[in-house]
Amino acid sequence: MATPSVVEATPVAAASVPAKRRRLRFVANPKAAVGLGMMGFFVLLAIIGPIIAPYDPSARSNALIEGPSAAHWLGTTHLGQDVFSQVVSGTRSVILVGLLAGVVATILSLLVGVTSGYLSGAGSESLSALSNVFLVIPALPLIIIITSILPETTDVTIALVIGLTSWAWGARVLRAQTLSLRGRDYIEAARATGEKTWRIIIFEIMPNLTAVIASNFIGTVIFAVTSEITLAFIGVNTSGDNWNWGTILFWAQGQQALAQGAWWWFVPAGLAIALLGTALALLNFGIDEFVSPRLRGSGKSKVKTADGRTVKMRVGFTPVLGPKDTP
Repeated sequence: MATPSVVEATPVAAASVPAKRRRLRFVANPKAAVGLGMMGFFVLLAIIGPIIAPYDPSARSNALIEGPSAAHWLGTTHLGQDVFSQVVSGTRSVILVGLLAGVVATILSLLVGVTSGYLSGAGSESLSALSNVFLVIPALPLIIIITSILPETTDVTIALVIGLTSWAWGARVLRAQTLSLRGRDYIEAARATGEKTWRIIIFEIMPNLTAVIASNFIGTVIFAVTSEITLAFIGVNTSGDNWNWGTILFWAQGQQALAQGAWWWFVPAGLAIALLGTALALLNFGIDEFVSPRLRGSGKSKVKTADGRTVKMRVGFTPVLGPKDTP
C-alpha cells in the first residue's frame, strides 16, 4: 500500500515546485530585487526617519556651515541645522506624496481609460474628450497655481493635486490598449456566454493590462516626486517645518552653498533623489521582464537560441544578440 501513496504524492510535489518558482520569478530578477531593496529602504526610512534623526531638522546651533563630522554626519547649514536630520526627516514627505499621488492617478486613469476604451457611444467619446483636455493642460504650472491658491499646502494636499492633474496620459494609454483587447475572441466569447460588463473588464481585460498599469503607477510616482521637489525648490512649499529634499536644495541654492564650497549641503539630497529614481526605474524594468516572455532572459549573460546555440548577450537593460552571434 505504500507504493501507490508515493506515486500519488509525486505529481502534487512536482506541481508545487513550479508554482513556487512562478511566485518567486519576479524577486529572482536582479533588477526587480535591487529595486525592491532600494525602495524598501526608502519606505522604511520614511517610517522611522523622524524618529532616528539625531536633531530637530529646524533646530539652530552655533556650528555654521561645518563639514561632516562625528557630531554632524552630513555637516550643517548656514543656521547650524543638521543636514543629515533634514535628509532623513524629509524622506517621509517625498515617499508619501509620491505613493499617494500614484494611487490617485492610477485609479482615475483606470476608471476613465478602461471605461472609455471598452464602452462605445457618447459616454466613451465624452471620457476621451475629458482625457484630451487634461492632456494638453500643462501639469506643473497648474499645480503651482492650485497650491498657491490653497490656504494650506500639506503633503496630502499636494499629493491629491498632483494625482488629480496627472492621470490623463495613463488613461490614454489604457484606452488604446483596451480598444485593442475588446475585439479579441475570448472577449467575444465572454459576451456570448452572458458575462456582465464589470466581470469582463475586471477578470478578462484588466489582467492583460498589468504591465501598463504598473508602468503607469511607477511613472506617476516619479512625476509626483519630481513635482513636489520642484515646488519646494522654487519656494512654493517651504513654509513651516515641512522638510523634504526639495526644501534642502531650495535653501542651499538661496544661500550659495556651491559658491561657498559647502557640497555636503546639496549633494546628499541630490543623491537621494537619484537613488529613488533608480529604484523606481529598476522596478519598472523588472515588471516588464516579469510580464513579457521576450524579456525574461535579460538577466542572463548567456542564453540558448531556438536552434540550440549558446550566445552571450550584450550588456544593457534589454539585451540583444551581437553581430557575431547572428547566423
